[in-house]
Amino acid sequence: MEYQEKEMEKNASQEGTGAALFRKCANYRVARDIMASGYYPYFKPISSGLDTEVVINGRRLIMIGSNNYLGLTSDPRVKEAAAKAAQKYGSGCTGSRFLNGTLDLHEELEAQLARFMKREAALVFSTGMQTNLGTISALAGKDDVILIDRQDHASIVDGCRLSFAQVLKFRHNDLVELESMLKSCKEEGKLVIVDGVYSMEGDLADLPGIVPLVKKYGAALMVDEAHGLGVLGEHGRGAVEHFAVEEHTDIVMGTFSKSFASIGGFIAAKEEIIHFVKHHARALIFSAAPPPAAVAAVIECIRIIESEPERRIRLRQISERMRAEYRRMGFDTGQSQSPIIPLLIGDDLLTFKMWKELFENGVFVNPAVSPAVPPGRALLRTSYMATHSDEQLDRVLEIVEKAGKKLGLLR
Repeated sequence: MEYQEKEMEKNASQEGTGAALFRKCANYRVARDIMASGYYPYFKPISSGLDTEVVINGRRLIMIGSNNYLGLTSDPRVKEAAAKAAQKYGSGCTGSRFLNGTLDLHEELEAQLARFMKREAALVFSTGMQTNLGTISALAGKDDVILIDRQDHASIVDGCRLSFAQVLKFRHNDLVELESMLKSCKEEGKLVIVDGVYSMEGDLADLPGIVPLVKKYGAALMVDEAHGLGVLGEHGRGAVEHFAVEEHTDIVMGTFSKSFASIGGFIAAKEEIIHFVKHHARALIFSAAPPPAAVAAVIECIRIIESEPERRIRLRQISERMRAEYRRMGFDTGQSQSPIIPLLIGDDLLTFKMWKELFENGVFVNPAVSPAVPPGRALLRTSYMATHSDEQLDRVLEIVEKAGKKLGLLR
C-alpha cells in the first residue's frame, strides 16, 4: 500500500501543474462505459422543430420526452411574436437586468405574470435554475432554516447551499416528519420549499397537508410550479390553484421552458418580496437579461393559455388515457397525477435497454437513473403534449407494450 501511494505521488508530480485536479476527469468511466455498450441515451441532437415528432440522425420519432406540455413551441403565433421582437430589439440585451439589460418588454412580461398569477408583482430571471438559486439565496441566510422535500429539484437544493441557511430534508410528502422538523426549529425565519409537480414521477406536493403545518409553525411557503403552470388548475396557475391554496402560498416560482415554450424563469409574490429579491439576488444582478425573442414568446403564450383552455382539457384527457393504458399493460406508474407519467423499472441497465428498444422503434423517451432518482427506482420518464394526435398515441402504446414484453417487463 505504501509503495502504491508513493508511485501515485510520483506519477502526479510528473503529470504537471493541475494534474491532480483533473485526474478525476481522466478516471471518469461511467458514461464512456455506457457509450461503449450502445445504451447511451443522452445528448441526442435533434435536427427539427421540437414538436410531437422530431428528427434525430435522419429518423423521425414520436416525442414523448418533452416538457412542451401545451404544444406551443411550434405555434405560428408564438414564433411570429419571437421574430418580431428580435427584429425590433435585436438578438440580445448584452447586460444584466440590474444595469443596461432591462427592456420595456421585460416589464411588460412581469406585469402580465403578476396579473396571470394574481400576485402583487413578479420578477423575471434568465433561466429557471437561476430563479431558484437567486431567490432562495437572497431570502434565506445563516440565521434561517429551510425545509425541503427530498425529491425537490436540484435547483432548489443548490439554492439552499448558496443561502448559508440550515437545511433540513424531509421524506417525500411525509407530513409527520415535516411537522417534527418544524416543531424542533428554534429559528424565527423558516421557509418550506416544495415542487408543485415533481419532475421525475409526476406526482403532486401534498399542499392541502403542508399549508396547515406552515401556518401552525409560522413558516413561509414557496412552491416551484415549473411543471404545473399551464397544466393544472382551472386557469393554469399550477398545483397551488389546483388545491385552492394560492392565498396561503408566499412565493410561486415558475419557468418558461415548459408550457411557456421559451427559456427563463420567474417568481410572483408580494411587492416587497419582489423588491428585496430584485436588489439581492446575485443570479439576477450578475446574469445577462433574457433575450427579447424569448420574452415576447412568453407574453404570447400567456395570451394563448388564457384564451384556449381546451388545451389543458385535451392534455388532461391524454394523460388520463396513457396512465390507464400503461397500468393495464402492467407498468407501475407511481402516483402520477400530471402529464409526466413514469414507467418504473428499477434496474438501471434494464431501463437503458428499454430506452434503446423504444428509440430504435421510433419513440423518444427519457431514462432516469440514480442520482436523478433514488437508487433502485430507475424509470422511463414519459410526458405528453396537448397536440399529440390519437394516432400517435396509439402507435406509442403499441411500441411500448411490444418492447415491454420483449424485455420481460410485462407478463
